[in-house]
Amino acid sequence: MSPNWLPVADALAAMQGQVQALTETETVPLTAALDRVLAQPVHASLNVPGYDNSAMDGYALRAAEATQPLKVVGEAFAGHPFKGELPAASCVRIMTGAQMPAGADAVVMQENVVRDDADIDVQTAVTAGDNVRLCGSDIASGSVVLNTGQRLTAVHVGLLASLGIAEVKVVRKLRVALFSNGDELVVPGEPLQHDSQIYDSNRFTLTAMLQRLHVDIIDLGHIADDPEALESAFKQAMRSADIVISSAGVSVGDADHTKNTLAKLGSIEFWKIAIKPGKPFAFGRLGDAWFCGLPGNPVAAVVTLDQLVQPMLRRMAGETIKAPLQLTAKAATAIKKRPGRTDFQRGRYTQRDGQLWAEPVGSQSSAVLTSVAQANCFLVLEQDRGAIEAGESITIQPFDQLLT
Repeated sequence: MSPNWLPVADALAAMQGQVQALTETETVPLTAALDRVLAQPVHASLNVPGYDNSAMDGYALRAAEATQPLKVVGEAFAGHPFKGELPAASCVRIMTGAQMPAGADAVVMQENVVRDDADIDVQTAVTAGDNVRLCGSDIASGSVVLNTGQRLTAVHVGLLASLGIAEVKVVRKLRVALFSNGDELVVPGEPLQHDSQIYDSNRFTLTAMLQRLHVDIIDLGHIADDPEALESAFKQAMRSADIVISSAGVSVGDADHTKNTLAKLGSIEFWKIAIKPGKPFAFGRLGDAWFCGLPGNPVAAVVTLDQLVQPMLRRMAGETIKAPLQLTAKAATAIKKRPGRTDFQRGRYTQRDGQLWAEPVGSQSSAVLTSVAQANCFLVLEQDRGAIEAGESITIQPFDQLLT
């Protein structure tokens, strides 16, 4: 590894250490809260459930009386409780979710009861509290339900609704400016004019990945290999975005003007990382905006956005960062690897006989996007590691929401 190549962990730490979470907030209705990041904790203003209720269909009774015949004196349905105190030596036919009658302390499921007209005989032992969901057993009034920095899932939205909450305060959306760079690129739908042209897949792939993070995307389109055009695009992005992401133009070629324009308008923190694919990755500032220059090869762009940019965007969005899920598997085949860079090979994992097995899929070239389409995980091969024999333990990282 070149001494100028920054290890992946150091690059992540540098990026996370420099960016700050947005402080601007807005209040949105619950119907618009999915995937937004909470700007303040949510406290419960009531108990859930709000009353003791039955966990199943059956009979509500006093556990101490379950050894004798009991008279059925009424019924209780969800939203329609039994009125009054439960008399001695009696029970109430009760449905799931219905409020427990006053005086009752247990529910016997209907399959464990023999009923003869207005009386029942209980066929099983009963203990106080059986099949009863106590008031506040799920959520206690005054407790913290969700913390600041939580990205709201569909279940979180339902949880907030169960508390009667109609709107929440969230961090405003990140504004991400995105463009691709290169004279060889053609927009999909337009004809290729000659053999040296290719379709611009990166901008569409990256846009789709960013949409999973619920950011506002400023699409600057395709910028030609022209210093003036790049400078104009950068200046436009600096005025409107929190972060600017480009694809291509950050290697060492004569036509790679992105890095030079960045140095003119802002500053470069680093631009070579010990990662494969994705070594030419630039990170820096453009005025008040941050900048990430992704490689031009499609797989390298995908890997660097997923592994390097995603954690940074989550931090800027105010989200509490969690380490990605990584699992240990056995290599199903021998795997080629040279020491020097952390290698994120595209692979598939399966489970056989209680053991995870994983192997590379497709070409591992950074230009072959089909390998990502065929994969369900990254094989995360350590920087100093060499070739791997079949049966050796390896680390895998199942694809997250950006790639599924």
